[in-house]
Amino acid sequence: MSMQPKGSGEIPAETVRVARAAFPKGSLAIRVRDELGSLFTDEEFADLFPSRGRPAWSPARLALVLVLQFVEGLTDRQAAEAVRARIDFKYALGLRLDDPGFDFSVLSEFRDRLVQADAGRRVLDGILAAAREKGLLTGRGRARTDSTHVLSAARELCRLEMVAETLRAALNALAVVAPDWLAEAAEPDWFRHYATRAEDSRFPKAPAKREEVGRRIGTDGMRLLKAVTSPDAPAVLRAVPEVETLRQMWVQHFHLVEGEVRRRDPKDRPPGAMRLVTPYDIEARGSVKRDTFWDGYKVHLTETCGADTPDLITNVATTDATVSDFDLVPAVHAALAERRLLPDEHLVDTGYVTARHIVAARREHNVELTGPMMPGTGWQNRAGSTETFPVGAFSIDWDRQTVTCPGGKNSTRWAREPVRDKVEIRVQFSKTDCGSCQVKGSCTRGPRRKLTIQDRDIHEVLHQRRAEQETDAWKERYKMRAGVEGTISQAVNRCGLRRSRYRGLAKTSLQHQLTGAAINLARIDAHFTGARRARTRTSHFAALRPADHTIDGAKQTTPN
Repeated sequence: MSMQPKGSGEIPAETVRVARAAFPKGSLAIRVRDELGSLFTDEEFADLFPSRGRPAWSPARLALVLVLQFVEGLTDRQAAEAVRARIDFKYALGLRLDDPGFDFSVLSEFRDRLVQADAGRRVLDGILAAAREKGLLTGRGRARTDSTHVLSAARELCRLEMVAETLRAALNALAVVAPDWLAEAAEPDWFRHYATRAEDSRFPKAPAKREEVGRRIGTDGMRLLKAVTSPDAPAVLRAVPEVETLRQMWVQHFHLVEGEVRRRDPKDRPPGAMRLVTPYDIEARGSVKRDTFWDGYKVHLTETCGADTPDLITNVATTDATVSDFDLVPAVHAALAERRLLPDEHLVDTGYVTARHIVAARREHNVELTGPMMPGTGWQNRAGSTETFPVGAFSIDWDRQTVTCPGGKNSTRWAREPVRDKVEIRVQFSKTDCGSCQVKGSCTRGPRRKLTIQDRDIHEVLHQRRAEQETDAWKERYKMRAGVEGTISQAVNRCGLRRSRYRGLAKTSLQHQLTGAAINLARIDAHFTGARRARTRTSHFAALRPADHTIDGAKQTTPN
């Protein structure tokens, strides 16, 4: 199919007349078209289509349909039906009243084009560009970021289901590619064990019998892999994706011990970033955060805040579930800088903040990264006493490369040592000085005190921030970050953010870009209509609690 721009983008007069009569107070789709105009142009998506072929439906209109689909939580069939039947959709898209629309499969095909070109962010950027033209997005100011877990579209599987389904998926794929070869290579019992889904069978409850079933599945998988890789097998079989998934899953879960297939010990399996959790979504990963366990992905939302304009999502980043939050800070700042959306102050939670990131954000982007720093990990910090001596109690002479302890003794060693992707400074004191020190019990439990510190700029930022975040002024400024929790709640309840609609990281990322665009469109519409923001819910009984009331000695304050 080819992309051939058509028309001026103006709304037909008959469509305008009927829409005004049918919606005297307007609707979201109508108001967005009136206030923001045409959000996308066909030329923006020209690279997604060949220059020759049957003309495709307007990609600019399809992009808007995708956003409206997420605004209202519609399926592909419902969205295509809305384009055919709803006057407000025809108004927003600039269609004639008798326009027949398109088949619902066109949306899936267009999403595939967006995924292949990694063009999902263009849709979000189209909304932001229109908001900028209207003065609703000015840049700088404040922004806030938080993340949440996203469940894979494939359901969670227990270990036996996972290996059984992996083998079954490989057999089904081979049955399509080489049915005659598989009919000869398959063992007679395979048709009984793997012809139907694993969830349709009942695995034994006794641990010994479950282990026996696991060994049988492992042995069958090894036989299939051996048959596929034998010199007599067609070479095309080794290129089947499901066979490669089977190989990876078997490497992670089984090994040969004296010629017999045995289950690997859990400690002998690869780290979570490499470990497959389902054969039907090989990019999903398992992760845990406090008491939440999930298989899938993680999404990071960044939005503006603190201005008179609506809070708009300016960046959406999707990763697998094992990527930690602090790994995303440089990528988020780079993405915002590329689109001229960097804030003056970036509010985040503890998971995003390190002293190194604070220094890098100031130096590279002139952004103040604000979030509570983790306390020191030494027992001197955890003791919670003013009589112990954490790293911050030591005086550092950076020019002379000497550290002085609270007891007045100077260090005897200062060495810079590489540790992974950074360099740390290792400092230690004399055993003689530490052994005779009167405050040794408050300083170290070993024969001498050893310190690990960062470079000067990072070290100073670390201890400055830890002291600053204890002040009331800092806590009051940081309260603004809490609003991003409401954004995640809105995206979950309105757009189904926490459950992937599709399989694979690329398609899940596109879903989240469309979710961000949909939330922005809804918030812009709420701004134009003057809709008031929902207040924080407080129960009637909690509202009666005095502001200075204490429970078990801890001061309780009434929520705002």
